Amino acid sequence: MQKSLDKQTIEQIAGLFKGFADPTRVQILALLLGQELCVTDIAAAVDLSQSAVSHQLRLLKQMHLIKYRREGKNILYSLADDHVQIILRTGLDHVLE
Repeated sequence: MQKSLDKQTIEQIAGLFKGFADPTRVQILALLLGQELCVTDIAAAVDLSQSAVSHQLRLLKQMHLIKYRREGKNILYSLADDHVQIILRTGLDHVLE
């Protein structure tokens, strides 16, 4: 890594970790490890309203941590890429160490 990062890069990294700074968002990201889920399934798993989950999903999309695809009338959510999975698993390994 570079010795000195520019301000924009530092802000982007801080923004990335904001996505992991909320327990509900971490719970949603963990649910999406290796699978796609719709809002209804996520809401049932985290015991929140669909509206509350939709709000968190919107934030996670803005942070580029999740992606979605439409399948018929359903929208299925998944992790954006392998980097998100690695960050989540690394955090888990660190906490369980």
